[in-house]
Amino acid sequence: MNIRKRISCTALLLLLGATFTAPAMAQQAARELASESVIEIIKKRGAIKIGLSIFKPWSMRDKNGELIGFELDVGKKLAADMGVEAEFIPTAWDGIIPALVAGKFDVIISGMTTTPQRNLTINFTDPYAYSGMTILANTKMTANFTGLDDFNSDDVIFAARRGATPAALIPQMFPKAKLLLFDEDGASTQEVLNGKAHATMASEPTPSSEARRYPDVLSVPFDTAFSATGEAFGMRKGDPDGLNYFNNWINMHNLNGWLKQKNDYWFRGDDWSDMVPKE
Repeated sequence: MNIRKRISCTALLLLLGATFTAPAMAQQAARELASESVIEIIKKRGAIKIGLSIFKPWSMRDKNGELIGFELDVGKKLAADMGVEAEFIPTAWDGIIPALVAGKFDVIISGMTTTPQRNLTINFTDPYAYSGMTILANTKMTANFTGLDDFNSDDVIFAARRGATPAALIPQMFPKAKLLLFDEDGASTQEVLNGKAHATMASEPTPSSEARRYPDVLSVPFDTAFSATGEAFGMRKGDPDGLNYFNNWINMHNLNGWLKQKNDYWFRGDDWSDMVPKE
């Protein structure tokens, strides 16, 4: 065999080797990627760790101190469908994304609105709920207000939960107004109730529920939902298998009506109100 033929045979063998090795390498890479997915971690552990923050009716404590709410129903159903236990980890809202990234839990299920800024740090699933913001006002302090523009004034004070969607939306809608920030939604509402702030904003049904509780003090002045965007699960980046599973789960329970049924129970009515302590 001359040199030219030997070179041709060598090249052919290398080509054939690459042809058969490339798929094997791709399959190996796929297996390694799948093994690192949060889904595999959850299955091996036998429990899914869910990060959430406490705010009605997404998640709250009942009279016995147990967690209840829309998120608890979603998390328990998700765990049951995966054949694992649900472990809920209450976390302050302004630290919930760093805690997810640090691996303190597997997923955020806490009514988190998808935003480009948050998406720089974590990934989001398809929405599993949709809600908008409404204004909850101190009726006496806003008695002379005739429209939305009246809230955009140097004399107006808003209150909101630190790091939450209203804290970002209020300055956009009412740039002239002052904004007081608190660690909990309840503190924001209390500020309005005490007459120290003109208004706050929150996802329904919180504003309407608070207005029903204190009809002589609070009101929802506009029958309009602002910034009606979707809420999604938050998860760490680099996990296509986890994202695929959670999206399929959400889409299936959107189609079969389970998510709507649970959402209607917690957000469209107040049958659950006797389960929680009176504030």
